[in-house]
Amino acid sequence: MPVLPARPSPTLRVRLTAVAAAAVTVVAGLAVRAVADGWFGKYAGDALYTVLVHALVVVVAPRLSPARASVWALGLSWAVEFAQLTPVPAALSETSVLARLVLGSTFGAADLVAYAVGAALSWAGHTLLLRLRRR
Repeated sequence: MPVLPARPSPTLRVRLTAVAAAAVTVVAGLAVRAVADGWFGKYAGDALYTVLVHALVVVVAPRLSPARASVWALGLSWAVEFAQLTPVPAALSETSVLARLVLGSTFGAADLVAYAVGAALSWAGHTLLLRLRRR
């Protein structure tokens, strides 16, 4: 019978924290969309999209620094946004609610700024968590 370790490895702890952060981010995004109309709800949702991507990047690559994880998250968010200049995301969004949530359908330059805000927030939060953990 295998013996389970008393404490999870540091890598597993980072991944579990990132999964928890992703779940909290999804709940926050749904809450913002439910209660906030207009530009605040839209751009807060966009910023939280990048925060979610950051958390997922950390799940996949838990040893990345906060800055590198944020750069990856921003790059992926921007790639999805620029892909909206093609007809592919809109076509996929018509067939699936999940595709619409992940890929969107129309390009918006202001979204790029909101993604940058989300990357900055995720970098700050990730950095803060690392500092608190080191204490």
